[in-house]
Amino acid sequence: MVTSQIPVITIDGPTASGKGTVAHRVADKLGFHYLDSGALYRLTALSALRRGTDLNDEHALAKLAEHLQCSFQGGDIILSQENVTDAIRAEEVGNTASKIATFPTVRHALVGLQLGFRKAPGVVADGRDMGSVIFPHAVLKVFLTASVAARADRRYKQLIGKGISAIMEDLLMDLQARDDRDTHRAIAPLVPAEGAHVLDTSNMTADQAVEQVLQWYAAVGKPH
Repeated sequence: MVTSQIPVITIDGPTASGKGTVAHRVADKLGFHYLDSGALYRLTALSALRRGTDLNDEHALAKLAEHLQCSFQGGDIILSQENVTDAIRAEEVGNTASKIATFPTVRHALVGLQLGFRKAPGVVADGRDMGSVIFPHAVLKVFLTASVAARADRRYKQLIGKGISAIMEDLLMDLQARDDRDTHRAIAPLVPAEGAHVLDTSNMTADQAVEQVLQWYAAVGKPH
C-alpha cells in the first residue's frame, strides 16, 4: 500500500485528557499501529535527565531525540531495550518534556521518527500536534479535551494507583502551567487541527469516547 493511502487517525489534546487511553483502544479495535508522540518527548527528557544534559542546550537535546532507540510493544514503552513505561510518567520527566518540546530543533528531530509509524493497515497517533502538523491530511482528526479539574482527578488516581504520591493542588497548578506553555509556544501550539472533531470527555468514560471516535471513523471511511 502506498504510504499516502494508509489511513491515519489523529487524537490530540492537553495533558491527562485521556487521549492516550482512547487512542490505544481505538488502535486495538481497528488493528492499527499506535503512536504515542508524547512518549517520544518524554523519552528524550528521560534520556537528558539521566545523562545530565543541559536542559537549555537545544542542539544537544535535539541530538538525543534524533537517535532515540525506542518502540511500543503492547502497552509497554521500550528505550534501548529497557522497559521505561513507568519511568517516563514521573512528574519531573513530564515537566521536562513539556519544556523541551518548545525547542524547534527538538521537534524537527522527532518528525521523521513520528512519520515512520505510518504503516499498513493504519495508525492512530496521539499527541498535541498530530493533526495540525505531523499528519495534516489524516482521514480523521480528533481533539480530546476535559476540564482541568477532571484531568487533575484522573492524573491523581493514575499516580496513586501506581503507588506514586501526589497532591491534588500541585497537580492542578502543574496542569494549568503545562496548558499555558503548550498553547502559547511559538511552534506547533496546542490547538484543534483544522477540521478536527472536538470531544469533551469531562463526563465521559473511556469506552464512550472510544465508541464516538470509532463512529466518526466509520462515517468518513478509508481514504481512496
